[in-house]
Amino acid sequence: MCMEKTPWEKAVEFHGHVCPGLAYGYRAAMEYLKRMEAGPSKDEEVVAIVETDNCGVDAIQVLTSCTFGKGNLIFKDYGKNVFTFASRDTQEGLRISLKHGAMEKVAPEGWKELREKLFSGGEVKEEERQLFKKHHAELTQIILNVPVEEIFEIKTVKVDLPFKAKLFDSVQCGFCGEGIMEPRARVKEGKFACPECFEGYRSRVN
Repeated sequence: MCMEKTPWEKAVEFHGHVCPGLAYGYRAAMEYLKRMEAGPSKDEEVVAIVETDNCGVDAIQVLTSCTFGKGNLIFKDYGKNVFTFASRDTQEGLRISLKHGAMEKVAPEGWKELREKLFSGGEVKEEERQLFKKHHAELTQIILNVPVEEIFEIKTVKVDLPFKAKLFDSVQCGFCGEGIMEPRARVKEGKFACPECFEGYRSRVN
């Protein structure tokens, strides 16, 4: 008999591997669903605002069904492990932020030092790589099971959400020839230009 995958298994399958980043995105999404007694967003009734583009966002997409395609996953490039979930109907939600230093605090001894060594570009022994993988797996399990208050700051918030996603006509860029959503088009030398061509990053089409 085929057993249905757990939410964690679905997140891992979507992301492609197990890691601490996926784990804290998973914990954040699960905490929102539990506290707000919510389910996956079938349309756009739930909006997720993420302030990072790292692994955790994949878990959030899987668990909440907030996606770029539906217009209810909003990315703000702030480089912060902060996730806000809110209801369009009430504008109420949760802001869940990873506490600074929380990963290092709960990680196995030596994880931080090995991580810094691996990503510094210096010479690393094979046994050190294997030990880091072991610590990485242990840290993932710790994040999945530690009391949520140890890793997250959680606040109830009121969010001014944008309107639902709209459909727009396309116009043709006069430089690269590609179609561009009308509200994103600029005007350059009397012709429509996509943002990329407007900034001069593309060569003109002959």
